[in-house]
Amino acid sequence: MSKRPATLAVACLATATALLLSACGGGAGSKDEDKIAGADTASRSASPSASASDDGIDRPKVELPEGDELVFTPEDGGEAKADAVLRDNAEYLRAIDEAIGDQNLKSKAVAFYSKNLAYLGSVDWISGFIKDGTTVTGTVRFFDRKVTFSKDGSAGLTYCADESKGYTKDVKTEKTNVTPVTKDSYVLYNDRLRKNDQGVWQTTNSISKRGSEVCQP
Repeated sequence: MSKRPATLAVACLATATALLLSACGGGAGSKDEDKIAGADTASRSASPSASASDDGIDRPKVELPEGDELVFTPEDGGEAKADAVLRDNAEYLRAIDEAIGDQNLKSKAVAFYSKNLAYLGSVDWISGFIKDGTTVTGTVRFFDRKVTFSKDGSAGLTYCADESKGYTKDVKTEKTNVTPVTKDSYVLYNDRLRKNDQGVWQTTNSISKRGSEVCQP
């Protein structure tokens, strides 16, 4: 089952080809590579609720759509720096689902946890659901989450997604679109993150490979 519109998946693959060396290679994530004109000035929603976290950062409150659940394994690995990457990336993914549920292209939370190519891709992703009149429901499990750090200070994060129990739902009729489980229900992600001045690990690039053998059960 794919929670993502097929047209957006094709667009992401095209972007992935161009980004493969920068996201996965030794020179990935330099400040110049992370910059895209206009991405940092994206519109934000006016007043979603916010809460102060244990690290003192005032973060937007993220609430998933009713019936939607995201499970992260592991949630942390016992190393503070890597755990901060895992937490902020999880909130980024949750923020995307919240924006889909709210049918909101100007999500403050998505802009808070992402920038550059990742932010632009997220907006494109969310717009596909809005255009189709669908939201998300069910459970998606993110597993084998592994963090590495580059000399330039950026972080790499690879993980798998099990979408076999995650579905789309029609906003108007509230009918869930249940589809058969196939190898494409499992997705491999390779993300690049950079810590901003606030101390938030923002996702800057994201590459996905649907049907990857690495993530098959």
